[in-house]
Amino acid sequence: MGDRERVVTGQVLSERDAACADVAQQALQDRVDLGQDLLVIIDAHLHVDEVPALGWSLEAAHCIRRLDEAGIDRGVVMTIVDAPELNPQALELVAEACAAYPGRLDAFARIHPWYGQESLDLLERAIGELGFKGLKLHPVTTIAHPSGEDSLRLIRKAAEHSAPTLFHCGDEPLTTPLAVAQAAAACPEATIILGHMGGYFHVDEAIAVAERFPNILLETSAMPYPAKIIAAVERLGPERVLYASDGPACSPRIEVEKVRLAGLDPSAERLVLGENARRLLERVS
Repeated sequence: MGDRERVVTGQVLSERDAACADVAQQALQDRVDLGQDLLVIIDAHLHVDEVPALGWSLEAAHCIRRLDEAGIDRGVVMTIVDAPELNPQALELVAEACAAYPGRLDAFARIHPWYGQESLDLLERAIGELGFKGLKLHPVTTIAHPSGEDSLRLIRKAAEHSAPTLFHCGDEPLTTPLAVAQAAAACPEATIILGHMGGYFHVDEAIAVAERFPNILLETSAMPYPAKIIAAVERLGPERVLYASDGPACSPRIEVEKVRLAGLDPSAERLVLGENARRLLERVS
């Protein structure tokens, strides 16, 4: 089989994934042999979904391959669509993905706020029955303002379970750090995570609003500036910054390297790469 045919059929990608997994496993074993404390890495933002009409097929197996490639222990998965729109079985899809890889994947429920009691019931079922660990809100796809009463009801319901709310927070209308900060102000009992840390052009704004509101955490996925990670750690403390990738489309391996390029001290890096996320996930009830 020629090289081009191997690429088209996916054989090259399979061989690469297998090789990367072997390298990650060997590095882990080397650390065990040396008696070093193991660094637990948790990717706080991944996607699984199956929407044929839109050409989306993001499988749990792909997430696991990407995590293994990067030497990442666990990941948090969520859909791309907002339940109950498009896929009324979105919660089941994510729950099945987590069940297929016990100990490797946890779940956040991505929910559209505009469905009233149905939205609240979906969130309660996700956390209370299916063991999900948080809420995901995406104002771009829902057009629901972060501080609108529909959104706040969901955030408060998550907070009743000590579960965080992850917002898509970037450069688009309704998603800027100042917009999401209004939700943090309205729900001081809730933990609000700014996914993407303000995107490309609102990172400084994200750090500034996190200084104002202690219930805001910053999440690093798809934000391209390592220097902003260390700036956030210096201004907020390492306990309020989370590593994530927005994979599997984005590379978890590259996103881990971005955190390492920030030049954090070892204790801060340990918190950012996994310990902070572990604590968030474990407190959900």
